[in-house]
Amino acid sequence: MALPSAFRERLEQMEQTRIQRLSLLQAEKELQKSKSQLLAANIANIRSMEQRCLKLDCKIAHQHFVISSLKSQIDSLDSAYLRNLQKFRTLKKEVEGLEELEKQKESYYSSQSCEMEEFKAQVDNFVDECQVQVKKLRSRVKELKSSFSELQGNLICPNNSEIAAAENKKSELLIMKENLVRKLASNYEVKQQLKKQLVSLLEDQVKERKM
Repeated sequence: MALPSAFRERLEQMEQTRIQRLSLLQAEKELQKSKSQLLAANIANIRSMEQRCLKLDCKIAHQHFVISSLKSQIDSLDSAYLRNLQKFRTLKKEVEGLEELEKQKESYYSSQSCEMEEFKAQVDNFVDECQVQVKKLRSRVKELKSSFSELQGNLICPNNSEIAAAENKKSELLIMKENLVRKLASNYEVKQQLKKQLVSLLEDQVKERKM
């Protein structure tokens, strides 16, 4: 039994509509699948970016920690530098003071040494002069003794007044000799003491220079 043409057309239209709808559904399905894949890729990218952000945050926190540590070290070094600078200035003043004191000591020792040398030269000259005078006096005493002996031998009737004068002169010369001998002995002791003081002063000066 043949179907009417209107019904056939209707069936064909319905079939075409079904095919179109299936095609649209398939396209919609493909589109949804593509969107799902794109969404999954975007989610993966977002997660990857989140991981990178976390890593960057960790790096930034670590850098902040390093910067804070370096700042603390710099502050500590600045404080140490200021302390060492103060110590250096203090030591510099002390060294300058010691150098000035050393200059004063050297000047003082030089002055004292010159004075001691001059005094020693004066003492030596005085001792030499005294020794010359002693020699002259001894020679004079010998001459007087010889003259007195000659006078005693030659005179048959000795003149008492001349003998007395000669005896007085002899006594005076002996007294002068004794005084000169005592003075020489005293000067010798002074000379020895001065030599000891000079040696002690020079030894102290050498010790202080070694310290």
